[in-house]
Amino acid sequence: MSGRGKMANVAKKVSWAGKDEEPRPGETTPLINGSPTAAHTQTNFFRIQRLITVNLDDDDPTHEQDRVSAAGVPKEIPRTEKLLSLKYESLDYDNSENQLFMEEERRISKIGFHVLEIKRWIVCCLIGIFTGLIACIIDIVVELLADKKYQIIKENIDKSTESGGLSISLVLWASLNAAFVMIGSFLVAFIEPAAAGSGIPQIKCYLNGVKVPHVVRLKTLVVKVLGVIFSVVGGLAVGKEGPMIHSGAVIAAGISQGRSSTLKRDFKIFEYFRRDTEKRDFVSAGTAAGVSAAFGAPVGGVLFSLEEGASFWNQMLTWRIFFASMISTFTLNFVLSIYRGKPGDLSSPGLINFGQFQSEAAQYNWFEIPVFICVGAIGGILGAVFNRLNYCLTMFRIRYIHRPCLQVIEAMVVGAVTATVSFVMIYATYTSDCQPVGEDPIKYPLQLFCPDGEYNAIATTFFNTPEKSVRSLFHDSPGSYNPLTLGLFTLSNFFLACWTYGLAVSSGIFIPSLLIGAAWGRLFGIFLSKISSGSTWADPGKYALMGAAAQLGGIVRMTLSLTVIIMEATGNVTYGLPIMLVLMTAKIFGDYWIEGLYDIHIKLQSVPFLGWEPPEKSHTLTAREVMSYPVTCFKRVEKVGRIVDLLSDTTTNHNGFPVVDENHEPEYDNVGRLCGLILRSQLIVLLKHKVFVERANSNLTQRKLQLKDFRDAYPRFPPIQSIHVSQDERHCTVDLTEFINPTPYSVPGEASLPRVFRLFRTLGLRHLVICDGSNGVIGIVTRKDLARYRIHKGQLEELEMAHT
Repeated sequence: MSGRGKMANVAKKVSWAGKDEEPRPGETTPLINGSPTAAHTQTNFFRIQRLITVNLDDDDPTHEQDRVSAAGVPKEIPRTEKLLSLKYESLDYDNSENQLFMEEERRISKIGFHVLEIKRWIVCCLIGIFTGLIACIIDIVVELLADKKYQIIKENIDKSTESGGLSISLVLWASLNAAFVMIGSFLVAFIEPAAAGSGIPQIKCYLNGVKVPHVVRLKTLVVKVLGVIFSVVGGLAVGKEGPMIHSGAVIAAGISQGRSSTLKRDFKIFEYFRRDTEKRDFVSAGTAAGVSAAFGAPVGGVLFSLEEGASFWNQMLTWRIFFASMISTFTLNFVLSIYRGKPGDLSSPGLINFGQFQSEAAQYNWFEIPVFICVGAIGGILGAVFNRLNYCLTMFRIRYIHRPCLQVIEAMVVGAVTATVSFVMIYATYTSDCQPVGEDPIKYPLQLFCPDGEYNAIATTFFNTPEKSVRSLFHDSPGSYNPLTLGLFTLSNFFLACWTYGLAVSSGIFIPSLLIGAAWGRLFGIFLSKISSGSTWADPGKYALMGAAAQLGGIVRMTLSLTVIIMEATGNVTYGLPIMLVLMTAKIFGDYWIEGLYDIHIKLQSVPFLGWEPPEKSHTLTAREVMSYPVTCFKRVEKVGRIVDLLSDTTTNHNGFPVVDENHEPEYDNVGRLCGLILRSQLIVLLKHKVFVERANSNLTQRKLQLKDFRDAYPRFPPIQSIHVSQDERHCTVDLTEFINPTPYSVPGEASLPRVFRLFRTLGLRHLVICDGSNGVIGIVTRKDLARYRIHKGQLEELEMAHT
């Protein structure tokens, strides 16, 4: 077969299932870009189809039978990573350069642009200050509540050890855990589900260009902060560092708009920034400030925002984000120094500080590099196992534990089980894990059945917040932990953390991952020390650090940012190369088996997420084959009645409409020559203010619409159902010339899918118009049209579309 014939065959295989079939009775029109009023016959392109897998190396035409469509849309579709949800909208990162925008830009003087730049720096400063303050509140409240809880439990255990009846202590511990977790889970499950988890997958989606409902609301921030406090105090295998990233993003989104839609307060400031383009940049700064507050790593925060989220980057943005990160770190450090009675002592820059490795044994030799690579491989494999187990558990939750009451009950059960496992491990290992009380102060040295002057070492890891336990595993002297106890601790925490991530609670995976990795890394160091006859190079603390990096890298698959975060948190540049090798190896080994945890949860939410690169083997697809058609278009001067009818029609819920030349005679496959693009939100504002040609020509006073009117309605534009249009007004017309974007991005139908993909990814597009040789509109491409193609096991998949 010739190359051209093979490509044509491939294109035919991957095209929409049912695109060439006749519509069946009772089927509706397309949900994205199909017009129900089109004169010609339409096909239901967005009917739920079976997954289409295309082997690009197979010319067998019998695969055409895979394109048979389902008889109808099922009432309830179980959510899997093989679905793409239609409920997610895209963000308008591309500015609409209409006449209003251009006039405003021309009116702004050179001084005005400098003032805007100063305002951007002020906003970044405020983002850093408020993110640091939120981190202080979380840290102080968690410390106070956790201290009180562990003090009560310790006193009860000490009393029960003398008099017997340790079962009462177990019940007390489990009850306290369940009570705290119940409060945190109730807030998430019943008040704001968007506050569940760490929030990092949602922020990644937002910065990628997807509008996730409620992700940057004030209510989400309040529930996130309260929820993470009760989750950590409740003893769950979670950390408070991950949610700080989400909190910083919400703070940035709120401050940059100068108002609160939740509180219905408008402070009349920063009005220029009320658009998706500016808001995205500030959310990137908030994300970095959250990382900086969590780990005391301002450079790591900038790199995290770049590596994990931002779809747009430039030099000035980098500088502003770094400024926000530095302010966040300084604010947290300064406030905590006052709280701890040491004003001006800025030695604790983040919520967690790993401490410096300064001993001679902590240095590494060249012959240890293969050992570090081995540690990275172990972390990658364990991370892949963790992610696979969590994936199966999350699928079970989606199908069977989707009611809020069941979610709260599950969280309480996990809290009680965590306390029970901790208690059983302390009780079972007291004879083999007694250590003498040294010079280092231990807050709650639990003696249990140990002799006088000794304490149960494993109990210190359970009677501390996870952050302090990680630091203990890094810096405690060799011989502080029994290998058997450490192994059991690793195993129990591995499964508890896997069970916990995905609960209806605010939680992070960073600290649990570091704790698991530090435990098995220290165990690995103990093993090396024994086989090397106690050589000083095999320091358990050093390998605890490498294990922590490997485990976290194996789960979340971060490389560049995580390397810098760990280096900044330890204050040791010497470990830069080993940490980099460990993280790279962990990512390579982990990616071979399964994706990173955040990417898994993004797919399970059926989000139309666009990766950095287009799918492999997609060059054989063209824009004409992936576009949605027919397209609903408007004329420059359009009737109000038609606009209202199209916006009100539930089958035409698309958000971008090409505007075509009414004097142009459409050819056989287009609807007119492209003149511009107008958004649904803009049309709603025009209808709300009744910007009709007839009103302007009459004696009625008609105020000229300005960009401020559109910004005041942003981001919660009113639904079309709330706009009242009388019967007489339906016969009026609207002149769209002043409001359309006259230079929308468009490509010919022969453009390859990778070219279209890169345009979307680099420019942050929401709509891309497909034109023929005479600039006539023949189709339109949206994010969902691109996100539905994915490589799986070396083959190109076409995902199903559903209202999940």
